[in-house]
Amino acid sequence: MPSFDTVCDPDMVEVRNAVDNTAKEIATRFDFKGTAAAIELKDKEITLYGDAEFQLAQVEDILRNKMTKRGVDVRFLDKGPVQKIGGDKVKQVIKVRSGIATEDAKKMQRLIKDSKLKVQAAIQEDKLRVSGAKRDDLQAVMALLRKEMADLPLSFNNFRD
Repeated sequence: MPSFDTVCDPDMVEVRNAVDNTAKEIATRFDFKGTAAAIELKDKEITLYGDAEFQLAQVEDILRNKMTKRGVDVRFLDKGPVQKIGGDKVKQVIKVRSGIATEDAKKMQRLIKDSKLKVQAAIQEDKLRVSGAKRDDLQAVMALLRKEMADLPLSFNNFRD
């Protein structure tokens, strides 16, 4: 029985490269000289530092451009609130989304059931496995999920025939 897995996993190597390139650009740009502008990546959290919210927005813009050039979908990024860290310095934590949240998986499962296609969807940890009798039905499910869940950077892997 053909099946595939729906996942939401970023390429962390490319994310690391984008963060490193952003740090290099911050170090060389004239408008960031003598400021607290910085960026770092720990686990799956990117932390931006700056003197003001405007500077954080500039650093985030550089990061988004670098990620786009490296082929990383920026929909993986979940921005947190801007926090004051003493004096006039601010920081912002951006989480790199990994895996499909339970409520999103349930929503996708409901979409698939409501589509009346002859397939089954099962939630397995942080992914959604879809199986069916026909390959065409599975491809229709892929198209449906891409269209309806446009806010999630979904990818499909482990396709078995």
